[in-house]
Amino acid sequence: MISEIEKKIIRVMNRNARKSFREIAKEAGLSATAVMHAVKKMENAGVIKGYVPVLDPEYCGYPLNAVIAIRISQGKLLETQQKISEDPRVTAVFDVTGEWDSLIVGHFAGREDLNAFIKKLLSIRQVDRTVTHIVLNVVKDEKRVLL
Repeated sequence: MISEIEKKIIRVMNRNARKSFREIAKEAGLSATAVMHAVKKMENAGVIKGYVPVLDPEYCGYPLNAVIAIRISQGKLLETQQKISEDPRVTAVFDVTGEWDSLIVGHFAGREDLNAFIKKLLSIRQVDRTVTHIVLNVVKDEKRVLL
């Protein structure tokens, strides 16, 4: 379970993870040493998995977002999901309950790019069927875990 100290640190880092340990400590009301040890502990435990810039896909040439539901057969669910996840346009692969086996979220350069991706998906022998949803507007797409 996450401690109160870790929560304070993560709240500050969620606003700006580029702050120094000293700046985080000041905002969280802790010592810089306590912050450094807690952050290193969370990194080593895999709680903090890394630090990345949160980019605007449209600015980077990927204005089209899509959510794709797929049905996978022949007992090859995890292998198929792993193969799909290797495509750099894919930002998330979810193993889900319900009518579909997996949901894929991706960013694409345009309709032609999405079309090529879907055709590539359907060429995988274990992929039986897909349903594609094009995202019209993004209301919320939060990458952080807010505490």
